[in-house]
Amino acid sequence: MNRAERAQLAMMLEVCAYPKPGNVDRCHDYSDTRLEHFLASTILARPVFDAAEQTGGRVGSLIREAVMRTNGHAGGNTHFGAFILLIPLILGGDIAGARWVVAGTDVEDAIDFYAAFGLTQVRVAESDDLDVNDPNSIAAIRERGMTLADIMAYSAPRDMVAREWTNGFSLTRRCADLLHEHGPGREAIVRTFLDLLASVPDTFIAKKHGAETAERTMRCAGEVLSGGRDLRAFDAECIRDGINPGSIADITIAGIYVALGEGWQWDC
Repeated sequence: MNRAERAQLAMMLEVCAYPKPGNVDRCHDYSDTRLEHFLASTILARPVFDAAEQTGGRVGSLIREAVMRTNGHAGGNTHFGAFILLIPLILGGDIAGARWVVAGTDVEDAIDFYAAFGLTQVRVAESDDLDVNDPNSIAAIRERGMTLADIMAYSAPRDMVAREWTNGFSLTRRCADLLHEHGPGREAIVRTFLDLLASVPDTFIAKKHGAETAERTMRCAGEVLSGGRDLRAFDAECIRDGINPGSIADITIAGIYVALGEGWQWDC
């Protein structure tokens, strides 16, 4: 299996795993985004993954191209955060290689990334002074000479996907290790997802509902793992309240990609 295939498979396996509290899966759709939208993005992103593996390229432009190719359906953005993690991993081959890719980004990567960001409806913090919809932000990036790695470092305190770029993909590494620990098969994905959700507040939840809700969701996931709360009941509560751990999902995709490259079996 080549890198592009592993990336596609990781995206597919994550969205199909059930139950993952609050997120779209094989048994849950949102009113505006369905399982089919996620699966369509998995297919539509393939040319970008192929290009990254076969010819390389610039991180920023590849992320922008992936967003453009997957923006044509009515489900909106489905995998922006996943692309931020997968593109360096495909270019670099593994986590060590991705770190070199991240270190080599430049201002043009940052500009392309902001163009990609502007095509999505990704929630941003109200306090963010580098607004993707403000042309002055692009000018500020150029004036400051900010690389894409700098942009991620700027966003890291508020965004756990960006934080992966600054901490050496540590949660991605932990996710892959958990998959190996839990063994083969799709149940390992659900257990790994819960382990991550119970260990760190999801920043997508925090941006959408506030830090207190993200902390409470983390504690509830811990109660599920300890046997004090029913998983399916917790899932139903999250769906009802619109609490979706989207950042944990993105990191789970990256972790599956890494684990697949290390021999983890998904179909046992």
